[in-house]
Amino acid sequence: MDKYMKHSKAVLWIACAMLMAFCFATDTFAQDATVADSITAVATEVVTVAEATAEEAAPSTIGELANGLNTVWMLLAAMLVFFMQPGFALVEAGFTRTKNTANILMKNFVDFMFGSLLYWAIGFGLMFGVGSFIGMPHFFNLSFYDGGGLPNEGFLVFQTVFCATAATIVSGAMAERTKFSMYLAYTICISVLIYPVSGHWTWGGGWLMNGEAGSFMMDTFGATFHDFAGSTIVHSVGGWIALVGAAILGPRIGKYSKDGKSRAIPGHNLTIAALGVFILWLGWFGFNPGSQLAAATTDDAMAISHVFLTTNLAACAGGFFALCVSWLKYGKPSLSLTLNGVLAGLVGITAGCDAVSATGAVIIGAICGIVMIFSVEFIDRVLKIDDPVGASSVHGVCGCLGTILTGLFSTNEGLFYGAGAGFLGAQVFGALVVGAWAAGMGFIIFKVLDMVHGLRVSKRVEEEGLDIYEHGESAYN
Repeated sequence: MDKYMKHSKAVLWIACAMLMAFCFATDTFAQDATVADSITAVATEVVTVAEATAEEAAPSTIGELANGLNTVWMLLAAMLVFFMQPGFALVEAGFTRTKNTANILMKNFVDFMFGSLLYWAIGFGLMFGVGSFIGMPHFFNLSFYDGGGLPNEGFLVFQTVFCATAATIVSGAMAERTKFSMYLAYTICISVLIYPVSGHWTWGGGWLMNGEAGSFMMDTFGATFHDFAGSTIVHSVGGWIALVGAAILGPRIGKYSKDGKSRAIPGHNLTIAALGVFILWLGWFGFNPGSQLAAATTDDAMAISHVFLTTNLAACAGGFFALCVSWLKYGKPSLSLTLNGVLAGLVGITAGCDAVSATGAVIIGAICGIVMIFSVEFIDRVLKIDDPVGASSVHGVCGCLGTILTGLFSTNEGLFYGAGAGFLGAQVFGALVVGAWAAGMGFIIFKVLDMVHGLRVSKRVEEEGLDIYEHGESAYN
């Protein structure tokens, strides 16, 4: 702005000089010396007014440019998170059987369509409205929210894609045997109640992130709960609901033998499952860095770059260590477990991607990738819960684990960096409270739906496939 002012003043003075030269050439000054004084006075006044105007306009113009850049960055990140929907659809379809592919794809469309409408109508107000346990509802109205300069409509869209992610996680764990009508019912419950309430406790300014003196978290732990992009708030919420839903629903026909041994039911297409993971990996670069919600300053640029790095390193570490452990454990490097290892690393780093170092991100990703394998086996063989895509382990277990590990590896507040155990306690408490809320509400909702209408399709429909019976068409002909 200073550079442009200097250029403007130079142009004004050059113009005045040219006018004076013209007047001299025509003997105007010789005839009336007051003309020269008038021209000089006018030029000085013009320059003074220009300087004052620029000084007033500069802060406003810079602020508008910064706000515009921040808004564009937020909406671009929202687009990337939205692109995770086809990623989830492909992963779930690839890990399940051909006869249920259309059903899987339909559910991933529906949870975004329903989720968007319901979150706009009800959920956003419950999440960001004023209140202690839950926000004050503001049906179809966004004017109550102060976005700190960001447009309310843009912020709603950004939050909507996160809500849709929590809802779509559940569909994979309950795939191949759930009535489509019941899927619609519990998607409504997630979008308008379960996710907005726990989201209000955290991102909505609620008690888990209240850092004021005298607040519960500060009095108890001396620190607040930290979940930068949603390991707990989004992923573990979806994961715990998925685990409870799969348990109530029961295993697929033929999954367990009469003596209780687990039988593998391979998915029909690991190619599209792998493509889905690549898409999710790309989308996570909006999910995590986009949660910075600003890109206009040097500090924002550095923060975004750091989150990009930690996100990618954790994904790579999760996939690599899942590959190694599956190779050692089963004698072959498993593609399906490696794919879920990448997702486990991404889920695990989401809470602390802004707070841990690059080395910490690699460690968190590696731990989540390894734990995921043993969690899948434990849920399948010990708990006898049939989760076709491993959503409970990837999102529930690793979301909770990544949140807790942030309490160890945060460079500012982590236990391993000499900050004491207060922040770690806050992380453990927050992960457990949100997990208990999601699992408890999921249990109530699924039990009620099961008693009222029945969650599960009939044996014949399950054996022949949901595509034809539920939708009247097949994905493959």
